[in-house]
Amino acid sequence: MAPTPLAYFGGEFIPASEAKVGVMTHALHYGTAVFEGIRCNWNAEEEKLFIFRPLEHFKRLAEGASILRMVLPFTAEELVNITIDLVKRTGYREDMYIRPLAYKSAERVANLKLHELEDGLTIIAVPFGEYIEVPIVRCMTASWRRIDETMMPPRVKLSAGYVNSILAKTDAVLAGFDEAIFLNNDGHVAEGSGENLFVVKNGALVTPPLTANILPGITRSCIMQMAKDELGIETVERPIGRAELYLADEVFLTGTAAHVTPMGELDHRTIGNGAAGTITKSLQDLYFKAIRGGLPKYRDWCVEVVPAPLAKV
Repeated sequence: MAPTPLAYFGGEFIPASEAKVGVMTHALHYGTAVFEGIRCNWNAEEEKLFIFRPLEHFKRLAEGASILRMVLPFTAEELVNITIDLVKRTGYREDMYIRPLAYKSAERVANLKLHELEDGLTIIAVPFGEYIEVPIVRCMTASWRRIDETMMPPRVKLSAGYVNSILAKTDAVLAGFDEAIFLNNDGHVAEGSGENLFVVKNGALVTPPLTANILPGITRSCIMQMAKDELGIETVERPIGRAELYLADEVFLTGTAAHVTPMGELDHRTIGNGAAGTITKSLQDLYFKAIRGGLPKYRDWCVEVVPAPLAKV
């Protein structure tokens, strides 16, 4: 029997195609949901899957749920165990993407009071390849500004907040670019539509601070740690001007889906020599090894899973 996308839904493991909600579901109408994206990477040599930093993702999911006045039915540790079981059951032996979603499940479309609405939880696991399909991205500065924390908190992954990213990303692609770069309301660089951003200049590594209305990315924190431990480079968190990107030696994006992706161009201006820079490539190589359990020092970032044997038909 071939592997199949599965979902943990309604307290059961079922085919993802059978995990459905009604058209009156509150989250469908108002975006009252919070999600995470977790990578699960196949290591062919060890014949194991490696779920990358699931506990950190579920802790952030719980933070987002609290903002929407949701109470998750499980602890972060329990959600990790459910996810391990889910991944095992799929039978996949390839890279996967895990999507936990907590949402207001009440079928009530005329109620804006979060505390009166029931909560739901699902986790899906599906095969997943490259999020960004080019090795070096061409970017444009978005005409849309990054949502401000006074409007909607960007430090958690609220479903409604991603309309901001979707508008910017769509405009960029339709204009012939690969990705959009947000400025925040004070005009400083924030992040990409689904990625954090780093700048390299004269050997120094700089990234916007959390106060720039960015997501506190889990990949971001990994890169900062590996830059310090492996390359001896401390990351400076400070506001970054738009023109700094044009004049940088290297710029790269980080994220669960995007991994570590070099930026070669912004607004028709070549960054550096237009290729992946030395520091970017070094961090990219380290990260790709780490997420598949290939670096003993960082192996505790991963949860190992041996997929269940496929049933014979």
